[in-house]
Amino acid sequence: MKFGVIVFPGSNCDEDLVYVLQHTMKQEVVKLWHKDHDLKGCDFIFLPGGFSYGDYLRSGAIARFSPIMESVMNHAEKGGFVMGICNGFQILTESHLLPGALIRNTNQKFTCKNTFIKPENTNTLITSKLDINKAYKIPVAHGEGRYFADEKTLKELKDNGQILFTYCNDEGNCDTGSNPNGSLENIAGICNKNKNVFGMMPHPERAADPALSNTDGKALFDSILSLIEA
Repeated sequence: MKFGVIVFPGSNCDEDLVYVLQHTMKQEVVKLWHKDHDLKGCDFIFLPGGFSYGDYLRSGAIARFSPIMESVMNHAEKGGFVMGICNGFQILTESHLLPGALIRNTNQKFTCKNTFIKPENTNTLITSKLDINKAYKIPVAHGEGRYFADEKTLKELKDNGQILFTYCNDEGNCDTGSNPNGSLENIAGICNKNKNVFGMMPHPERAADPALSNTDGKALFDSILSLIEA
């Protein structure tokens, strides 16, 4: 399995992902420059967090037109794995690889703190080995993280098992107080219908090293590798 991490102007979590994949998970990983078209034979593509193109127009709206995104979309359409974290999630919705949109937090402020999320199912690559009864402590850092979709789309997400994670408290209970941005249905992450494209606002790569006193995020990477290596 070969992983690729795309670097856009303004990406600032690319090195975090490379570190976790290469040093913690012991996987082959390469950086992919946004102006290129070549995915360099990568099987799994990550779109990292940050502020692509400064988020000057709308988060992810300009990065969606980067040359490499054409290759990413083709990769996804052929069943290849793609995952966007934070700004990467925003780019995937702007590219229509994932439904819905990420809009301004209800408090109209940038929110940077630890949150708790729980997996809604174990039927996807990144949730297959997670405990649906556990609340995972994963940090968020965003100003436009409020997931929004119309009623029809929300129903499809539920019916198809496309909701990956929801915000919760430390006991795993979803409530308004545990929602850091006002996301509908407390949604923290979703996937596409084919379950090969994933997006989430919290940063698992920032919670995957003992030096950070939190390895809850590593469980997601363990889940990816356990299914691939099976």
